[in-house]
Amino acid sequence: MDVIELEGGFTDAPVQSAHAFRAAMSALARPGRIEPIQGAVAPTPLSEAAATLLLTLCDPETPVHLAGAHDTDALRGWITFHTGAPLVGPGAAMFAVGTWGALTPLDAYRIGTPEYPDRSATLIVEMEGLTTQVATLRGPGIKDTATLSLPDLAAFQRNAALFPLGLDFYFTCGRSLAALPRTTKVS
Repeated sequence: MDVIELEGGFTDAPVQSAHAFRAAMSALARPGRIEPIQGAVAPTPLSEAAATLLLTLCDPETPVHLAGAHDTDALRGWITFHTGAPLVGPGAAMFAVGTWGALTPLDAYRIGTPEYPDRSATLIVEMEGLTTQVATLRGPGIKDTATLSLPDLAAFQRNAALFPLGLDFYFTCGRSLAALPRTTKVS
């Protein structure tokens, strides 16, 4: 195990994880809103926002899939050391992280079942940038409309049509994140 895999965790875990959890839940509760999140530094190419999410939301019972360029030995070791999360293929993942191109096609991930819609995957999509433009969002947590830059409008429209099944998404870049739960309508 390299030293880099042992570093980059929370320096004050109770406080930092509480702040990160609040940011993650606020982003889900208010789709389209960009929230600051920081505290963890992982090996490249994982952003600080995505690293902080993984440290906050994952544990030994939370299977994680690393897609594309994010599937590196250093990142595998970092996640295993800091969270204990098992690393799995896309069909078994509760969380998957990577770029949009690496995470697609979306039908590789669990969308839940009618009896257990919560048994679906959450995708952490690493973006080049986060802006409040391009797509118009409507639904719970949005007063009238909100906007957010999304990589593929049609994919999110298909996902929303599956409700109560479907995937939930976090979008990360640097020290920022936004979220798009399956309840949000995209146009």
